[in-house]
Amino acid sequence: MFYDHHFIRMHSVWWIVVTLIILFIVFNTLPYRSYNSREDPLDILKKRFARGEIEKEDY
Repeated sequence: MFYDHHFIRMHSVWWIVVTLIILFIVFNTLPYRSYNSREDPLDILKKRFARGEIEKEDY
């Protein structure tokens, strides 16, 4: 009675929906890390100068 093809197809659709929701939540809560982005040394100097870590003479 409950094992006809409509029930099985709908059951699999719900598992796909639940899996997509779980994946969405997991990937949105993990911190994003960019391993390929290296900072230019000049950018590092500009940031340090802006924070006041180095003086104008050092820059």
